[in-house]
Amino acid sequence: MLNKKKKKYPSKKNTASVVKKSKHIFTILLVEDDDFLLNMYRVKLELEDYKVLTASNGEAGLALIKDKKPDLVLLDIILPKLNGFEVLKVTQQDKNIKNIPVIILSNLGQKEDIKKGLKLGARDYLIKAHFLPSEVIEKIKKILKF
Repeated sequence: MLNKKKKKYPSKKNTASVVKKSKHIFTILLVEDDDFLLNMYRVKLELEDYKVLTASNGEAGLALIKDKKPDLVLLDIILPKLNGFEVLKVTQQDKNIKNIPVIILSNLGQKEDIKKGLKLGARDYLIKAHFLPSEVIEKIKKILKF
């Protein structure tokens, strides 16, 4: 007489339960003094499910970086009150915020400006006229690794 063991199958209760993963919503700070570009990028980023903070000058941008600690900063260079290079310099000197990735998004496209921005710690330097908003978003996704 053969001894057959019954196969155990998971109960229907166990297989029916679904574990929902909570998706982390990344916060992007957009520092841009041109209202049209600020709103365009804000809308594009929100459509990609990012939480977007905005500042229209370097001083306000720096305050938001320190206060809100966004996951990434899109930073213009030509800004009122404090230019983007100065904002970048201050962020890199502050141990609490120096690891926040910064992408420069500017119309300044001279090699010296690009070198300076990258030397000051920017992860990337994008010239506005050379990149579509969708390409900027792809760069953001790459840096945030998702």
